[in-house]
Amino acid sequence: MATQTRADIPENQKWDLSKLFNNSEEYKAAVAEFEGLLGQVADYKGTLAGGAAAVKAAIDFQETLERKLMRVYIYSHLFSDLDTSDNFGIEQHAIATSLYVKFTEAYSWFEPELLSLDSIPEVPEYQRMLDRIAASKEHTLDAAGEEILSTLGEVFETASNAFSTLTNSDFEFGTLTTEDGEEVEITHGNYGKYLESNNRDVRKSIFEKYFKTYTHFGNTLASTFDSMVKASNARAKIRGYKTSREMYLSGNEVPESVYDTLVEAVNKNLPLLHRYVALRKRLLGLEELHTYDMYVAPVEELELTFTYDEACEIMYKALAPLGEDYIAVVKEAVNSRWIDVHPTKGKRSGAYSSGSYDSAPYILLNWQDNLDNLYTLVHEVGHSLHSYLTAKNQPYTTGSYPIFLAEIASTTNENLLTEYLLKTLTSPKERIFILSQYLDGFKGTVFRQTQFAEFEHYVRIAAQEGQPLTNEYVSEYYADLNARYYGEALERDEQIASEWSRIPHFYSPYYVFQYSTGFAAANALAARMLDLGQPAVDDYLGFLKSGNSKKPVDTMKAAGVDMTTVDYIDNAFKVFEERLVELEKLV
Repeated sequence: MATQTRADIPENQKWDLSKLFNNSEEYKAAVAEFEGLLGQVADYKGTLAGGAAAVKAAIDFQETLERKLMRVYIYSHLFSDLDTSDNFGIEQHAIATSLYVKFTEAYSWFEPELLSLDSIPEVPEYQRMLDRIAASKEHTLDAAGEEILSTLGEVFETASNAFSTLTNSDFEFGTLTTEDGEEVEITHGNYGKYLESNNRDVRKSIFEKYFKTYTHFGNTLASTFDSMVKASNARAKIRGYKTSREMYLSGNEVPESVYDTLVEAVNKNLPLLHRYVALRKRLLGLEELHTYDMYVAPVEELELTFTYDEACEIMYKALAPLGEDYIAVVKEAVNSRWIDVHPTKGKRSGAYSSGSYDSAPYILLNWQDNLDNLYTLVHEVGHSLHSYLTAKNQPYTTGSYPIFLAEIASTTNENLLTEYLLKTLTSPKERIFILSQYLDGFKGTVFRQTQFAEFEHYVRIAAQEGQPLTNEYVSEYYADLNARYYGEALERDEQIASEWSRIPHFYSPYYVFQYSTGFAAANALAARMLDLGQPAVDDYLGFLKSGNSKKPVDTMKAAGVDMTTVDYIDNAFKVFEERLVELEKLV
């Protein structure tokens, strides 16, 4: 079947980007206007000693500029993603990205100048922002130092860019003979697909060929990884932090204890993962369970198919516990062209939610009529409703939410969908499949992402203490860590020692742990709403509306989940064990 073109898709299932710009001429005019205004930033430099009015004026102008920039940036990236081969889109997104860098550089003086004052004036409209800046005082350099660090921003990204270019452009993995006898080129895009194949020879072949390339380039990848770790450790040292973890977590106002509590709780519950891995081995009927057997469905696939319209109806029912007002906005997203639904020629793969304070929170899908895509739909709608309700209820300065909270709303929606399916799909075969899906998702998020978190912190501390991050050193530690996480039921494949070298998220320091904390918090929020009803729903909607008005842990406490304790993680493991027990009984 030929790939559809944009003209083949119904208008109501395509983005309406005219809400940002009607055409390229309007877009180019907005770019020119921003570039003209950017030159006026220097007029505010040196004025902050003039008191609250002067500080407010500088921030007002900064906000005006940033909102214009984000409108340009969001449009360029959405437009280019609809056809990744379109040169205009590529060029305009590159221009918008460059403008963002220039904007950051233009304001590099602001925080040092503000912090050089005897006291920071109070400006009620921006107090949350000013308080955050004040809290960073001991780690902020003078204006010259900040300008140097800002200029070095692209240099610090060199290792990450080298990794991306090497693995995305230069790597070749050979070919694979599929279960149908077809010879296909192995790519990043189809690696996951064939690793889930019911044909064991196919998944073994792609696993070995894929990792052969990473192993072959192990020393080069270790060098880029070591350079990236050294760069971020150096940045932390320059700013006066004890570790790079302290720097990255304090930037998001997350206590380091949250990280340590997660790792400790997951390690305490590793016997549950070992038990699930052993069950997987038994369900698959294997004498030896290898890494390439960890992604195939361990039970008979459930042939659940839905058109996009049918999936939307299921979504409305699954998310009904969140109330009529919430569902009304979900329907607005569907009916007002926030969602670009179908794959078309040149369109970016995957799915995401993206927008700005002044735009709709657009959703990109590549719809297929299956259960995975239903989950993707409710997940991305969770992100978009979080963005929409935040912008609707917060001023611009607190109208976005921190990364630490970003995955919670989306995963809460997934949990509500799972609960709905377990109530409505009642046959043993259906329950077995849904339970298996949930347990696999838990394995891949809470256990696996915490494994990644434990790995990256260990090697960063080792590097800080002078240990060169050689391929041999890093691979040996990763292999031992992987064996500890998955237990004796999983064979110790030699290729898995190189897995660290293929994880792009390791080039976004201290990011992955938030998938685990977010998943656990979402479990707690969904369970709380289903147990307590409207009071808990009101708390949850308050969370969606809070944006960045409070520290993230305080936002979550108000929603009913204290992420500074281990309780919410333990409760997630209780759900995991309950569903594991039910699956064990059913099979």
